[in-house]
Amino acid sequence: MKKNPFIVGLTGGIGSGKSTVGEGFRALGIATVDADYASRAVVEPGMPALQDIAAHFGNDIILPSGQLNRAKLRDIIFSDNDQKAWLEALLHPLIREWILGQLGSADSPYVMLESPLLYETDQHLLANTVLLVDLPIHLQLERASARDNNDEQQIQRIIDSQMSRQEKLNRANWIFDNALDKDTMASRIDSLHSEFMALAESTN
Repeated sequence: MKKNPFIVGLTGGIGSGKSTVGEGFRALGIATVDADYASRAVVEPGMPALQDIAAHFGNDIILPSGQLNRAKLRDIIFSDNDQKAWLEALLHPLIREWILGQLGSADSPYVMLESPLLYETDQHLLANTVLLVDLPIHLQLERASARDNNDEQQIQRIIDSQMSRQEKLNRANWIFDNALDKDTMASRIDSLHSEFMALAESTN
């Protein structure tokens, strides 16, 4: 009988470098379940959720390719809290179901649940411990705008729609300061990996 996996929640705001940190753990052989990928998987062409979104927002929310127009949807929901709430009520249960399936099939000493909205959803309840990738907001704005070609106002709206940086710092079990020298990243990930290996071993 397969044991329940030890789950490390990995979170951080837009532009924080969460995905880069996740790559570091994957390089060490740790399975990672990506909630962002889950949010895309449940709205792929042919999925019922995509049909529901088109019925609610109109068919022009679908690109000619049949894919969801994510940029347009993002603009709508970050300027209208009611529409954001409707979309979350539709997608969050589907995303959770997808995540649970992936967590259950992961095969590594522990598994990471990588999610920018770990605390804003009930996904944090799945985690045994939480690692926050932290960055001052001015650096988040700078890095995210350089990466995504979004203007800083749009990125600030995304930041404002999520839990505050301070509250996340207060709640997280582990903090990865991503404002430190990049040359220290690998050694700090190695150190955290050892901690998580020990925690996973102690719970089995």
